[in-house]
Formats: sequence, structure tokens, C-alpha cells
Amino acid sequence: MKIENDTKLDFSDVLIKPKRSNLYSRSQVNLERTFTFLHSKRKWTGIPLMVANMDTTGTFEMYNSLKEYKIITCLHKHYNLEDYPNNLDPNYYTITTGISDADRTKLDSLIEKLNPYFVVVDIANGYSDKFVLFCKKLRDDYPQLTIIAGNVATSDMVQELLITAKVDVVKCGIGGGSVCSTRLKTGVGIPQLSVCGDCSEVANGLDGHIVSDGGCKIPGDIAKAFGGGAHFVMLGGMMAGHTESGGELIEDNGKQYKMFYGMSSEYAQDKHNGGMAKYRSSEGKVKRIPYKGDVNNTVDDILGGLRSTGTYMGASRLKDFPKCCTFVKVNRQVNEVYSNSEYEINKKN
Repeated sequence: MKIENDTKLDFSDVLIKPKRSNLYSRSQVNLERTFTFLHSKRKWTGIPLMVANMDTTGTFEMYNSLKEYKIITCLHKHYNLEDYPNNLDPNYYTITTGISDADRTKLDSLIEKLNPYFVVVDIANGYSDKFVLFCKKLRDDYPQLTIIAGNVATSDMVQELLITAKVDVVKCGIGGGSVCSTRLKTGVGIPQLSVCGDCSEVANGLDGHIVSDGGCKIPGDIAKAFGGGAHFVMLGGMMAGHTESGGELIEDNGKQYKMFYGMSSEYAQDKHNGGMAKYRSSEGKVKRIPYKGDVNNTVDDILGGLRSTGTYMGASRLKDFPKCCTFVKVNRQVNEVYSNSEYEINKKN
């Protein structure tokens, strides 16, 4: 039996230590970053948040709202070729593919139609040879494409994908999503803050990038992911339940909800693949979450929180979050005495 004895940390295990700062306003914190990607050599500028490529979040409606913020929407792979408009801004969306032969055929058609800047190669377990070979062949065929690929959760695989597979951005995180049950079904996973630190350290040494995927429940978690070294942060659950999100709108006892589910759930497999294959089990949850209204309100709250984080630790740029950030390990983050919903008033929506 092999055991790694060093403790791995999640976002809930730490807080960010405040420091003296000459910043007097949140408006002084710049959240845009400019990256030049390792293999495509493309330069990109924007706010480095990504909306997850789930059919309940990665929608055209979401893209239309978030492109105004210069945020990337990872469009889900279940759109048909004819669904894609020709006027998408390639800086702020990605197309998504799996690694089957049918996926590659569809991907080639999408690339021919759209000439996109970004593609996400998305599978649950990024530790397979077939996945690496798929990414390498994609790079050989499309040298100009910025390839985002995952998921993995260890630095050795980040190195493999950046060097051997010639991926530009590695999607890091296993089992941390709000509607992912991989850790419950398989026992596999690594706490997400440690994933950010370990994987970004390797990526920085190779001039590559990572996106932290999973585990963010509140704006402070996003700040911690950036402070831990993530170059991008991907959001699923935080972006679900909005007007622009996918998922059925349900009304129950005068309250509105939206469906939200993991893409490995039995519900999603029934919807897109004609049912769950007999050799696998569901690794996703199906939830209904309170309807949140327009996504702009949530995004403004997230960005305001990140700017406030910058003022607390003296970082005038998002780029400076890792060098300005000191984490302290904690046993409790907040006082929860009035956290029950019975105490809340004037709730929106």
C-alpha cells in the first residue's frame, strides 16, 4: 500500500491573509490578463474565466452575455453543425470535442466552418494513451489551434500533455464539480487548491497554462484558485440556473427552478447517447436549483469579489494574485449562526 502523507488542500481549508496595501479602491484592480499560448503562439486578452462546456451552462445565450465581459464560454459539444452562427467572436468561445472517430469527424467540420481559435478536448479521465494521441494528432493537423485538454489532476500528466501532446492549456481537476459524483463512485480525486498549486508550477516552467476546473462554490473560491496559481478558472455550478443557462425551467409551489446535471449522469447519457452503457455507472448528479435570473448579476458579483481580494492583499492585477497571496490553514471559514434560509429576507428571485 502506497500513501502520500503530505496533506492536500481544498478551497475550504484555507483563507487568504490580508496585507498592507496602497490600493484604496476596487476599481484599481485589473482583472484582464494577456497570454501567449505555448504551441499555437496566439495572443489572447480577457478575463480568464471559462464557463464549463456542459449543456446546462455552455450555451450560445451564455456566450452572448459573457463576450461583453471578455469571458470565454466553452460551448457544449451537443450542438449540431447547423446550430452554430457564423458571427461568433473567436476570442470568447471554444468548441468542444470528445475523442471518438465521430467526434473527430464533427470537429473537422466545425473547424472548417468556423475557423475557431480554441477547442476543448474533454474527457473525464485524461490519463489514457488514446487521449494523448488524439491531442497530438489534432496539433499536427491544426498548428494554429489553441488546444485546451483534460481532465487531469497531477503535475506529471500536465507535463505529458504540454510536451508530448502539445496542448496549450491543461484542464485540471477530477471529481470537484458540484454535480460530479466521481469521487463517490470511484474514490478518485485530489483537493482542488493543491491541484492548482502543483499543476501550475509545472506549467509555468514550460510556458504552458492550466485551467482549474471544479470546486468553486463562491467568489472567494475563485480568488483562491487564482492565488494558488491557476491561469484560468472554469465554472459550472456557479453559472447554472440563469436565464442564459440550459436546462428545463420548472415551477413548484410558486418558486422557479432550473435543471442542472453532470454530463456523466444517467440523465445526460439518456438525453444525448440513448442511455447509459452497461459497462459504466453514472458519475453525475441531477439537481434542480433556484432560478437566478440574468447571468450578468452573478458575473458582476464574482468580478467585484475578485477586485476586493486584490485590494486586501495589495495586488493591482490578477496576474499578481499568486505572488501576493499567502494562505493560512483554517478549521472554519465563516460564522454560520444565521446561515439557515429561515433567517434570510429580501431574497432576489
